[in-house]
Order: sequence, then C-alpha cells, then structure tokens
Amino acid sequence: MPLKERIKKEWNRNAIVYIFLIPALLHFLVFQVIPFTFSFVLTFMDWRVIGTSEFVGFKHWEAFLNDKLAWKAIWNTVLFSIYYIIPTMAMGLILALIINSGIRFSKIFKGIFFLPVVTSFVIIAGLWGWLFRGTESGLINYLLGFIGIDPQLFLADSGQALMVLAGLSIFKVSGSTMIYYFAGLQSIPKQLYEAARIDGASRSKIFWTITFPLLKPIHFYVAIITTIGSFQVFDSAYLLTGGGPNYSTTTIVYYLYEQGFTSLNLSYASVLSYVLFFIILAISLIQRKYLGKDTPIF
Repeated sequence: MPLKERIKKEWNRNAIVYIFLIPALLHFLVFQVIPFTFSFVLTFMDWRVIGTSEFVGFKHWEAFLNDKLAWKAIWNTVLFSIYYIIPTMAMGLILALIINSGIRFSKIFKGIFFLPVVTSFVIIAGLWGWLFRGTESGLINYLLGFIGIDPQLFLADSGQALMVLAGLSIFKVSGSTMIYYFAGLQSIPKQLYEAARIDGASRSKIFWTITFPLLKPIHFYVAIITTIGSFQVFDSAYLLTGGGPNYSTTTIVYYLYEQGFTSLNLSYASVLSYVLFFIILAISLIQRKYLGKDTPIF
C-alpha cells in the first residue's frame, strides 16, 4: 500500500486519538522543544534582551571552562548531592517500614510524615532558618547549650551551611520517598515473609534477603529522582543563604539564576543550563547501568 494511503487509513482509524493528542503535542512543542532549541542557539550568541545580537561561537563555552566560580558551584552541588541522596532514600525507607509494620494510628503517622511535602517551601525554609539561627536564640543552639556545646553559626558558617540546606531538603522530601517505598513494600508477596518465618529467619535476615532486594525497582526510581532534584536545588539557597557565606552554598542552578536574571547574561546562563543537563544525563545513565540493570519495570 502506498505511503499516502497508509497515512489516510491510519488517520481514519485513529483520528479521535490524534485530535486529543494535539493540545499535549502543542504544549510540548511550545514549552519544551522550542525553548530547548533556542537556549542551545543562545550558547553561541551574545544575545541581548534589548538591542542587536551577534554570533560569538564558543566564546561562552570557553568562559565557562575558565570560570572558577562555576566549577565551585558544580562542586557545591556534588557535595549537596552526597549529603542529600542517601539520607533521603534511607529516611524514606525507614518511614515506610514504620507505616508498613501495622502499628496503631498508621494513617495518622502517614499524614504527619507527608505533611512537609504539601507544606509551602517558604514556610518550611522559614522554620528551618529559625531552628538553625546562628545565635543563642536559635532553637538548636538553645538545646545544644543544655549539653554544654557552644552556639554554632550553622547557616553563617561556610563549613556547615550546605549540610544545613541538605537537611532542609531531606526533611521536605522524605515524605514523598516514603510513599514510593510504602507502595513497593505493599507489592511484596506476604507468602515470602511467612515462609521465611517458618524457616526461623530473623527480622534482619528477612529484611536483607527479601525486603531490600525486592525493592530494587523503587531504589532505582528514587535514586534517579533524588539525584535530579539534588542537582536542581535552588530555593533553599535563595531563601536562606543567598549563595553564601563565601559562595559555599552557591549551587549550579543558583549560579545560573544569578547569571541569567541578576546579571542578564542570558547566553552564559544557557551554557550553564546545558552543562547541568549533560551532568544529570551522564549520572542518570550511570545509575541506569548499575542500579537499573535487570530491573523488571525498567
């Protein structure tokens, strides 16, 4: 059958499907494909919001390679990911195990643990800033005083600020990872646990030989989304530290924001966005190879 007739036949058979797909495709084209392509073009342009633009080749890419602050921002983002990814996964799994254990009022606990997820980040950040205020009026410093520890600077200390921001993100996101793990725990056949108990397996043995391995698809999925989230961290630094002190909390996205919307260096900001894209892509492919290997749903 000629191509023209095949297209016509396919349209007649699935016309209603294609009609309903048109809005989604237009949205994807206008808000995804076109901006993605345009931002790539900007990396080779000296683009101004007002005035003429000119082609500059790899000038902005070369500037990135020589930009020490950009590399520091990338390193800060990597450190943030180290502080954030594993604790978030571990906290989500622990909370899911608590809820799945069948304790009384489990639904209430589930709502309490999930509450930070649905609470405005601005509110959570304000609470976190009060808790870790670098004076004696901060709640954490007040409690540390009872055990004889001197007040800590926390957000004003370049060695502590990034970890405090990571703690904020862990607190905010752990409830959602709990839901993922809870769904995974619910899908594990109960017969496996019953057989293990009959064989005399301890709780720790059951966890490491049944529960943890069968949650591999969830581990992989949570690792992917937490990694992407950690490399896109921005709001906590923007609200609490402004990238300081001494650029210790300047992440790649915060630096991108500063270049694009404060300095209006949109072409260089586009370069930073593509650097971030390639970093996330590379890490995701590595995770896919080593964590997603033999994972059924992937």
